[in-house]
Amino acid sequence: MKSYRAPACLIVAVLQPLAGTLAPVLGIGTPIGNATRNLGAPEQPPPVFFSIWAIIFAAFLLFALLLFRKREPWMIRVGAPLALAGLGNILWMLSAQLIASRVVDFVLLIPILAASWVAAARFDRLRGMGGSPAKLIADMATGLLAGWLLVATAISVPLLIRAFTTLGATDYPWQMLWTTLCIAFFGAWMFARYVSRSLWFFAALAWGLAGIIENNWAITGMGWLAIMTGVTGALVVALRLFRGADGTSVPA
Repeated sequence: MKSYRAPACLIVAVLQPLAGTLAPVLGIGTPIGNATRNLGAPEQPPPVFFSIWAIIFAAFLLFALLLFRKREPWMIRVGAPLALAGLGNILWMLSAQLIASRVVDFVLLIPILAASWVAAARFDRLRGMGGSPAKLIADMATGLLAGWLLVATAISVPLLIRAFTTLGATDYPWQMLWTTLCIAFFGAWMFARYVSRSLWFFAALAWGLAGIIENNWAITGMGWLAIMTGVTGALVVALRLFRGADGTSVPA
């Protein structure tokens, strides 16, 4: 069974960036960003901030290539949940283009997030056992993916609430933004406390928060929301930098 994991991970790594091209390139379905573009919601980063996916896909592909070439036991162990997260990501992108349902998209996000955190936890167990370029890439791929998927989940909750109610994008902006931030910050605490010591995770989180700040400062005009996001976000990141993290303490 393990012999199939390396090529499977590589196939997933290649298909991920292609899965999002159905609508923009082939004209099939709705482009992924259209659902939230110009929405005016305070918790949504501008489209440019989603370019972090290019870095995540590149790190994922580099790790998959190294796994396919070397097939070391630790790589296979980390690569298995990482491939599952990538496969889920492909399904999410197809769903977002072909179904375009906020409810379906949110439901799909949960197992993808869980798989990425398992991959991060498995890599965290390797810390202190010697470094290598392959481990640096694995740390980057798992950490960035886990962090950005938390951001994606947090900003999707207000969208889910609006899908089940008659609320508009700009209704209750403070409450909607606080919902997003509380989920993101609680998730960050859980990750640092029980899952991994990865700084890449917090780099992705900080990038997402920067997007929310930019959105409210320059686009929605709700400057106080931007300031509040910046202050609370800086506090969370500072706590991680100066107080450290416990790392994985759960079976993975």
